[in-house]
Amino acid sequence: MPEHEYDIVIVGSGAGGGTVARELAPLCREGVRIAVLEWGPRLRPEELTGRELEMAGRLYFDGGGTMTRDRSLTVAAARTYGGSTAVYTGTSLHVPRRVVEAWGVPGLEWEDVQRRSERYAGENGVHLLPEELINENNTLFVEGCRRLGWPVRQFPLNLRGCRGGGVCNLGCPNGAKQGTHVVQLPAAEAEGVEVITNARVESLGDRQCRVVVSNPGFGEPSPWEEGEHRVRAKRIVVAAGGVRSPALLLHSGFGEELPALGRWITLHPALILVAEHARPITNIVGHPKSFYCEAFRGFLLETCMYFPFTTAKNLIGFGPEHSALMHRFDRLQQILVLVMDPARGENRITVDADGNPVIAYTLSPEVLDSFHSAMKAATAIFLAAGARRVHVPAGERFFVEAGEEGLLDELIPRRHVRPGRLSVSSAHPMGGCRMGGDPASSVTDGWGRVHGVPWLYVADASLFPACSEVNPYLTVMALAGRVAEAVRNDHGEVNAT
Repeated sequence: MPEHEYDIVIVGSGAGGGTVARELAPLCREGVRIAVLEWGPRLRPEELTGRELEMAGRLYFDGGGTMTRDRSLTVAAARTYGGSTAVYTGTSLHVPRRVVEAWGVPGLEWEDVQRRSERYAGENGVHLLPEELINENNTLFVEGCRRLGWPVRQFPLNLRGCRGGGVCNLGCPNGAKQGTHVVQLPAAEAEGVEVITNARVESLGDRQCRVVVSNPGFGEPSPWEEGEHRVRAKRIVVAAGGVRSPALLLHSGFGEELPALGRWITLHPALILVAEHARPITNIVGHPKSFYCEAFRGFLLETCMYFPFTTAKNLIGFGPEHSALMHRFDRLQQILVLVMDPARGENRITVDADGNPVIAYTLSPEVLDSFHSAMKAATAIFLAAGARRVHVPAGERFFVEAGEEGLLDELIPRRHVRPGRLSVSSAHPMGGCRMGGDPASSVTDGWGRVHGVPWLYVADASLFPACSEVNPYLTVMALAGRVAEAVRNDHGEVNAT
């Protein structure tokens, strides 16, 4: 079995791992050896085809459809160079002060998170999209919200040179999205950090990890030969994502000393609503997500525009109505509902005998109540924007028609809002390695150090003690910057002794 020696190993290359790699890269000038181990491939530019099913298979775990244990919800997580920063829409919001203060993590202050978030927003080119690049799917949302008197805001986005391809979630074919695959990782590699792709970390031991390299048949081949490898490192940073970081630690046996490991996950459960207009609108061409409305307690409403297969599977039912709506794809407007779910100990990540994650998560009555309110609010926005009819997953009928605005309580009853009827998904798994001061109720301290394991750190959304309430990308980067600072300081102290 080939063996490799490093000073620092980072597991994962997304918002967390890529940020840690960039922050630690200057250490390479001092002879410090650093490697990033990424499970997924580094795709070639010509392989970013924009074809929905093909790209889902190349970029995501389980094609983007990892299911919870009760099969009531699917979780999308990327497996590629740059992680989920390569496939999300670039939305870059700052975590609210009230969220960080409610987390109550010793040594973690909102001001520090905000300062770091602002730095990464600048580094990754976050700005507001100019008006000429905003399509009707977005402007109709703004129009509907304003007619109802609801505040609407524009998303800051990390884009440079967006050409409006509309396939953000399938990997930008134009290189406009400024994720870690474009900004942090190349900069880290230029300073000497090694990035090993197609390298699955199977388990962790005492300052070492077992890695299996396997090339999938697309993307650049791994720098290492296929097969099993042993990697030794003085320090290991786990940044494999909100689902797979806790799963990796559990499979490696750390749950015996850390009872909170895997628990208190949140998923930001989401669903899509679709409306049909009387005329074609610009929807799939252009950036899909430019505005949001936070006028409500318990959920956000965001613009979105998904591809035909994803749209079709989010519609309820089958037959002529379903087919007719999909045949009018050029007339469709979409809204994404994003629910702020509470952190509960029974919602957790476990692992099967092979170390694969099992997501035990229940859609609570509180979450379902939020979905109910959100569907009525989104329907009102669609109709205020001039839609001729709206497909509501919890509706008494397949469509709510224009002119029925006053009947939404009757046409969208709470009794239909239940698991199994709704097509619920998640792209923001959080928690499972939560920060805190007590090893009985948390996994790491406020700097990402795993309690009782001086060589091990976590640096991704699994650190969140509870839901971030906003798209978490910038917050992950800010926390990862803190983790990198802790690693740098700890490494220096060891070398100085």
